Amino acid sequence: MPCILLLVFLAFPRVVLVLMFLLSDYLTRAYHGLFVPLLGFIFLPLTTLVYAWEVNSGPHMAMQGGNLILLILAVVVDLGGLSGGEWHRRSRW
Repeated sequence: MPCILLLVFLAFPRVVLVLMFLLSDYLTRAYHGLFVPLLGFIFLPLTTLVYAWEVNSGPHMAMQGGNLILLILAVVVDLGGLSGGEWHRRSRW
């Protein structure tokens, strides 16, 4: 079951963000407002989810050790998804 949840989390991060916002206070504990999660929904949804998970996992653990590596990996995956379409579009011509 956890593997299926992880696949849904990775495949549909925007859907997970909306469900988390509507059904829990997980995002509000991490971000204290609506502006940053809204920007995260538009630009970096996976990074927004990973940071919220890290903040809610424990106090002051978001920017230490392996959690920092997970956050950097989420940023790279999100940015790769944003720029990959342009590279494929240019290679067709």
